[in-house]
Parts: sequence; structure tokens; C-alpha cells
Amino acid sequence: MSVNGNIVEDEAHRLYRALRRIRRVEEVIAEIYSSDKIKSPVHLAIGQEHVSVSVCDCLEDGDWVGGSYRSHAMYLAKGGSLPGLMAEMYGKDTGCCRGKGGSMHIIDVAAGVMGSSAVVGSQVPVAAGYALAAKRAGEGRVVAVFLGDGATEEGCFYETLNFAALHSLPVLFVCENNGYAIHEPLAKRRARPGGICAVAEALGVPATRVDDGDLFRIRDAATSFVTRMRQGGGPALIEAVVYRWREHVGPNEDYDGGYRPLSEALPWMEADPVARVGALLDADVRRKVNEEVEAEITEAVRFAEESPVPRPEELYANVFA
Repeated sequence: MSVNGNIVEDEAHRLYRALRRIRRVEEVIAEIYSSDKIKSPVHLAIGQEHVSVSVCDCLEDGDWVGGSYRSHAMYLAKGGSLPGLMAEMYGKDTGCCRGKGGSMHIIDVAAGVMGSSAVVGSQVPVAAGYALAAKRAGEGRVVAVFLGDGATEEGCFYETLNFAALHSLPVLFVCENNGYAIHEPLAKRRARPGGICAVAEALGVPATRVDDGDLFRIRDAATSFVTRMRQGGGPALIEAVVYRWREHVGPNEDYDGGYRPLSEALPWMEADPVARVGALLDADVRRKVNEEVEAEITEAVRFAEESPVPRPEELYANVFA
């Protein structure tokens, strides 16, 4: 059954559930944060969830994703354990990194989440390594790596693009360009603010820019690039222009901080992809999805709160020296 052009009801249901789930997980994290139960800094992707959902929707079980410190959306969109994520932020032994990684270092090998790193840009060359392994395995797997616009100014970004193009690696670079590296706007950091795609193309990596927050345009671009990669076509880059609704790090808004006004955010909030995709569904269907998501999150929070803290001897496990 078609609900909007080529978008069918089952498809809209799947995408809305993924979007709503990520949005509400992060809103609940923000609510809990002031209680000091969460023992980790948090970088929320509220307002940017649709990028991870659109890209991961065209990936398969054997594919891998990696990201930076704003990676809850990527982790959940790829199928990472929600109880494991919540317990990790509580610093519990049942967390996805046994309580040692926190919000900025999350991994789920079974789901194909190779991990996230708090060092800006460091996930990019690691993803190329996974892509090289995937190419050598010859099984048609691909890697998607998520990065912010600030990471495109790191040397490893240029080096990795060149290496990936040189070796025709199956890696999709997904730049979530929210216009700010912490508090510094793109226009103050780049002589040519729209040049991220141009950089990729100059190094032999095909690139496309989606500047209107359209989930379906991002997914179409990702699907095209991933299909090409599985056939040996090499790397590609998607620059998705987005807007983060909360502060760089923490659960609150920061429009009174003097570096960006609320008026800049309002058009993005009014065009919220979560609401736009939800509007494709019947109200009763949407309500049922919302109820299921709330129940799942409640159970994940209960799991985190009731889980044990790591034993003291765990301090010495999995360390090199």
C-alpha cells in the first residue's frame, strides 16, 4: 500500500520506529542525566537521527559501521543492544563495554558496530582498515563511517580518502555537517564552507550533498553508493547537512550561549524528520509504535539501574600494561 509516492506503509513504519526510538532514547538520557545516575558525558544526536537511520536502512547484517562521540543514533540504527547502551552509560558491568567506555565509546560486534571514538577523526582511518579487510575477504561487505564536519579538517580525513580511493575500498564516508565544530561555525573554519564534497572529489572519491534534511534523499544516495561498492566500485562520501538541537556536550539547549540563536534552529525543528515520517502513518499505527518504544526504553532503564557495577578486579582486565 502506497502512503506517499513510492513510500509504502511497511517502509514508513520501519523508518518511523527507528527514528522515534532513537529520539526518545536520547530524550530519556537527557532527563536522567541531571540525577547523576549516568556516569558519562553525553553528546546527543537529537535532530540528526535521520542520517544514521537512512544509511543503516540500506546496510546488511554483515556490514560494519563506526563513528565518533555522537554515535548513539548510529549504534541503535545498526541494531546495537539498547539495554547494553543504557547500562554502559550507567557504568554497569552489563554495558556494551562492561561499563568502561561510556557514551563516547560504544561497540556491538554482533550488530556490526565496530565502535566509536572520542578522538576527532580517529574513526575514519579505522573504518578504512575494516574496509580493506572486507575487500580482501571478497564477500561484498561494506563499511559506513559517520563523522562530523569538524573531522573533515583533520589530516587523517584527507589521508584516508586518498588511501580508500587508491585501493578502491568499500567504505562510505558519511559527514553529518551540523555547521559547528563545538562552538565554531563552518564559515570561520573554511575559506570555502561548501567544499567538503569538493575535497572528496579532488581525491577521487565520488560525493553528494543533501542539504534539506530529507531522509529519503540521503537513503537513495546511500543505496546507490553501497550498491556500487558491493560490485567493487570503491569509496564514496555523503555530506548530509543537519542541525543539532542540544548543546555540543550535555543534555540541555544552548541558544543563550552567544554563538548561535534559536531562530537558526527553528526551521530545522519545524521540518523534523521524525514528525515528517510519522505523518505518513495512520494515527493509531503511530500511537502503537510510540507505546512499544516507550515500553522498550523503560525496560532498558530498569535493566541498567538493576545491573551490577564492575568488580574492582575488572580495573586490570583488558589492559596492555
